[in-house]
Amino acid sequence: MTSALNDFPERNMAKNLLIVESPAKAKTINKYLGKDFLVLASYGHVRDLPGKDGAVNVDNGFAMRYEVQDKNQKYVDAITKAAKDADAIYLASDPDREGEAIAWHIREILDEKKLLKDKALHRVVFTEITPKAVQYAVEHPRQIAGDLVDAYQARRALDHLVGFNLSPILWRKIKNGLSAGRVQSPALRLICEREDEIEAFVSREHWSFTAQLQEKGQRFSARCVKLDGAKFEQFTVTDGKTAHDALARLKAAAGSALKVAEVARKERKRRPAPPFITSTLQQEAARKLGFTTKKTMQVAQKLYEGVAVGEEGTVGLISYMRTDSTSLSAEALSQLREVITQEYGKHNLPAEPNVYKSKSKNAQEAHEAIRPTFAGRTPAKIGKFLSDDERRLYELIWKRAVACQMIPATLNTVSVELAAGAQHAFRATGTTVVDPGFLLVYEEGKDQKENDEDEANAQLPPLAEGQSVPLEDILGEQHFTKPPPRYTEASLVKTLEEYGIGRPSTYSSIIQTLLYKAYAVLESRAFKPTDVGRLVNRFLTSHFEHYVDYDFTAKLEDELDSVSRGEEPWTVLMDKFWKEFKATLDEKTDEVNRSEGTGQRDLGVDPASGKPVSVRMGKYGAFAQIGSKDDEDKPKFASLRPEQSIFTIQLPEALKLFELPKNLGELEGKPVMVAIGQFGPYVKHGDTFASIPKEIDPYQIELDKAVELIHGRREYLANRFIKTFEGTDIQVLNGRFGPYITDGAFNAKIPKDREPASLTQEECEALLAEGKPVRKFGRAAKKVAKKAVAKKAPAVKKAAVKKAPAKKAAKKAAKKAPAKKAAKKAVKKAAKKAVKKAAK
Repeated sequence: MTSALNDFPERNMAKNLLIVESPAKAKTINKYLGKDFLVLASYGHVRDLPGKDGAVNVDNGFAMRYEVQDKNQKYVDAITKAAKDADAIYLASDPDREGEAIAWHIREILDEKKLLKDKALHRVVFTEITPKAVQYAVEHPRQIAGDLVDAYQARRALDHLVGFNLSPILWRKIKNGLSAGRVQSPALRLICEREDEIEAFVSREHWSFTAQLQEKGQRFSARCVKLDGAKFEQFTVTDGKTAHDALARLKAAAGSALKVAEVARKERKRRPAPPFITSTLQQEAARKLGFTTKKTMQVAQKLYEGVAVGEEGTVGLISYMRTDSTSLSAEALSQLREVITQEYGKHNLPAEPNVYKSKSKNAQEAHEAIRPTFAGRTPAKIGKFLSDDERRLYELIWKRAVACQMIPATLNTVSVELAAGAQHAFRATGTTVVDPGFLLVYEEGKDQKENDEDEANAQLPPLAEGQSVPLEDILGEQHFTKPPPRYTEASLVKTLEEYGIGRPSTYSSIIQTLLYKAYAVLESRAFKPTDVGRLVNRFLTSHFEHYVDYDFTAKLEDELDSVSRGEEPWTVLMDKFWKEFKATLDEKTDEVNRSEGTGQRDLGVDPASGKPVSVRMGKYGAFAQIGSKDDEDKPKFASLRPEQSIFTIQLPEALKLFELPKNLGELEGKPVMVAIGQFGPYVKHGDTFASIPKEIDPYQIELDKAVELIHGRREYLANRFIKTFEGTDIQVLNGRFGPYITDGAFNAKIPKDREPASLTQEECEALLAEGKPVRKFGRAAKKVAKKAVAKKAPAVKKAAVKKAPAKKAAKKAAKKAPAKKAAKKAVKKAAKKAVKKAAK
């Protein structure tokens, strides 16, 4: 089945209709069921709340007004068409709250269309896409779980009410287009608070001392743990002179050898990590594979939905990847134990399966952990059927699942204390692996190396108490404390999970929202908040702290979980939340309106004018200002550079911004200017503007380079025009992808069999009528939109006036209208809609 929609006409005699979310899932499942089944895809959620206020009626029991999404309409049409002829309908969306909601939405649509009368409707779930699992699910259906649907509705209503009430305030006080989310805002707060810690951090100097030793040809090192009879700690020595004196005392006391004062040996067991859940998979894939959370879920989705594996055909390789349960089925445990015996020997198999408890307060134990659907499919066997990313992620999942059912690793730790006289001591620590156990297969990664990790893993020679060990040298090393690290995707997901913020299906979308809204950027795979992100966080924590509080957000998640368990009606939760939230909104309205809200920061005084210098966020980004609106003279403004922040910029850096625009010199009697505009730095000569490349500093550019850019721009413009038509905006131009036609509002392709220079004005107008709107942004978009509407308006207006006298006459005329004219009108209407969308 190449396409659910394309296959429908050939299989319209199927008695049963089975609906899933994705076409890939449909394609795989279609092969498992007989000719009595037609499998269609809904392509995700088919309905949602419209993007406007009032979609949740707070005065009518929080009634929610859902609408079919435009992008899904054709798939809904295919489903309803197939449902008319089906005897039974099976809703087989994913086994989580979102999947339950999709099934419920489809049922509601079919019910509204009165297509469920005398038809059996079933909900089927499976956590892996294999023939056995799918067929078993179809044979053992259930009803839609109302409690899960209620929890989904409550979550959707909460997100809608928070967003549509807080976001407009951000538009007024900071910048248009911003949003405040119930879960994204606490995540942003984490990132911003970490940045505050980093900026406030004051580094401290400290010293360490390490003895370099050798015993029977084996070199090893030991760190100082006692100095002058006292315990040596991180800040015992904090300057160079003290370090120099201490090093001299250590060397003098040690002489040519250190004496073994104590040898302590300890055997310990290290248990394997539990099998993957969504959050731990995202963390490990980030650490070991360098995957983003989004990429991890995309690749995992492909492995879950099905991959063609040789003679087996298309089969799902992993179980469902949105889960917070560490449980494994009896069948999976049996397979894993068999693989361990075959691949790693019976010695590495524990007497009983290892059992792990989920940390999540509401882990859905009916689900399983993420595991291979058949453990016998080793990475070596199926790697050739997978892409590189699929192979690497599958191998990670397979190894983690196998390792979790192996015996613990047995480690032997040796700690040796070596004396340097009576007042000083050093310690060497080493670990040897007695029995690797699960370490044969897999070891969990870490976000940061622990300080003593390398030392602890070192190998030590055999040493005995009272033994003298030759000393090669004692080294002193200067250190400076480092600020806490920024959050990576892995550590942010881990922290969100620890706080109880979000659930398996939301971690990736939280991160994508923060990046899409430009509240944070990834630098060296770590989150750095933008100025906009920090202003949004500062504003929300100042005025609506309760709703970005970590404990409040986690408590709300717990309450949603209680709804999903049927312990609390969702409308009771909503009523309690809304009353408190609405009261806070009303109380804060005056306070918010009186506040500055733009995060203005005063830097000092301009020495030239004596006026105050400040920075703040504006409609088009961050800018510096000299003077104030109350001054007799207008204030001066200058945009901050991309790498600058209103939170860290200092007065000298801000004053330098006002050096532009600047006259670099003259060319043919006209000045060559350099400046920074809305779209970045540029040079100007007469009517010619040329952008300055990113690699060139506009504050350092010289006249020769500016002239080179001007000449290059003029040469480009001279070669760009193929043909123009006097008295019109129509032009035939050379573009990046070849010649094309434009009138500023629409672009049109040129037929391959036509010479661009030979086109007539009439031909260009005809092609533009079928063309695409020019994509513009900001003010340019509004101009293009007005121009396009004005251009297309006369014909529409004329037709409207002509047909206005009576409705019957209008209908009659419409019926007689030629098909060609109707098609052209539809094209124009679509073009207008596209222009308006671009303008927005």
